[in-house]
Amino acid sequence: MNNPLDFTGKVVLVTGGGKGAGKGITERFLQQGADVVICGRNEPENMPQHEGRKAVFFSCDVRDIEQAQQLVDATVERFGRLDVLVNNAGGAPNADAATVSPRFSESILRLNLIAPLNLCQIANTVMQKQEEGGSIINICSVSATRPSPGTAAYGAAKAGLLNLTKSLAVEWAPKVRTNAVIAGMILTEQAHMHYGDDEGIASVSSTVPLNRLATPEDIGDTCLYLASDMASYVSGADVTVHGGGEKPAFLDAANT
Repeated sequence: MNNPLDFTGKVVLVTGGGKGAGKGITERFLQQGADVVICGRNEPENMPQHEGRKAVFFSCDVRDIEQAQQLVDATVERFGRLDVLVNNAGGAPNADAATVSPRFSESILRLNLIAPLNLCQIANTVMQKQEEGGSIINICSVSATRPSPGTAAYGAAKAGLLNLTKSLAVEWAPKVRTNAVIAGMILTEQAHMHYGDDEGIASVSSTVPLNRLATPEDIGDTCLYLASDMASYVSGADVTVHGGGEKPAFLDAANT
């Protein structure tokens, strides 16, 4: 039997693929034989690799439409095709929604919604011309489906990206499948910035039913499935990867 997770000969583009969850996604595709292109404003010090096979880095600010077009063009020029796009780049610092500047909010929406939309459009143009089409995966967040205090614009942008994913699945079928990963809390190199020291991370982890934060590889495994032939009938879906979610606050309140 053929290995449905064998991506040999496939070309994968992962935005923000050099760190955090993006690095886990990149490494998973490299492990399965794919040629992987990553992008960011700065080249990572430790390039993702597997058994000597490294990802290819192109400098790109995904918020800039011309740079986004050049990124896809450079990928196709080098490898001749584009099979999978993973829109992973994103994020937002904590900000008070009552006082934050309109310019700040616009920048968050541009990074987390408009940039992925633009890259989806550019990638779709390539994929529609390929006999095997392609797969687009948008990395969303639990902030898209629950209140996001402190990152309101980010949550709104991810909610928009979630809806966009479903709309594109209808418009671009049958050649291109689009799906979303709703990621929960992830143990990355920046986890201490969000959850505190090791004790804080352990405390936060204890609130998750599976008793741990996600690893970048957990997100990568989900992307592998969605991009693979095993998911050939999966489009317009959102896969939640959050370890069971958050325990309802009323349970603790009722026990006090």
